[in-house]
Amino acid sequence: MPTAASTLHQPAAPVSCVFQARGLTKVYHVGEVDVHALRGIDLDLFKGEFIVLLGPSGSGKSTLLNILGGLDVPTSGSVRYKDHDITRYDEAALTRYRREHVGFVFQFYNLIPSLTARENVALVTDIARDPMPPTEALQLVGLGERMDHFPSQLSGGEQQRIAIARAVAKRPQVLLCDEPTGALDVHTGIVVLEAIERVNRELGTATAVITHNAVIAGMADRVITLSDGRIGSEKRNETKIPASRLEW
Repeated sequence: MPTAASTLHQPAAPVSCVFQARGLTKVYHVGEVDVHALRGIDLDLFKGEFIVLLGPSGSGKSTLLNILGGLDVPTSGSVRYKDHDITRYDEAALTRYRREHVGFVFQFYNLIPSLTARENVALVTDIARDPMPPTEALQLVGLGERMDHFPSQLSGGEQQRIAIARAVAKRPQVLLCDEPTGALDVHTGIVVLEAIERVNRELGTATAVITHNAVIAGMADRVITLSDGRIGSEKRNETKIPASRLEW
């Protein structure tokens, strides 16, 4: 029988839970001061779902995303990825988890300047278990004609779309995006959001985007607002707004 917590977060259609986080806290020790980044977070993320984590700087968004992605560990609490408790993993197991199951997109693109778009994506496909060809990943984000260009020959939005292609080329079950439009203008940011939207829709990848831009929340299935390390509110969008219609 589902618990009250799982019932609260469960979508209308019965789908499988990808992430189940319970009681997450994170405390950073800065000199003699304890900084509480997370204060008891409960969160579920479901297969194929698109969620937006909304909140100002310092609200705990990036810390939460890093813990879900295995880049950081909580001070207390647990994170289950499907039927695995990743908070019990050692560093080697976390590395395998990140490599095989999670795609990351950050505000800054982290591309290798001396490699073409295709070669930057191939860095991931060369170590993945069941990757899609780099050309297919680049076509998915609308860069089929730019795959042999170097980063310096591409715009910021195109470089971010390469980063998205690199993240999804290993066919991750989860795509975690940390302020993916933070360094972009409005028009370019919308193009990038369209690429993330397409990945979620066509590949069924569970997707979480963190942002301080409330407008982006309109394209989500579910919007979760964080404040001072806690979940302040949660709502489901009855009607999602396509990325192409967002304005800010």
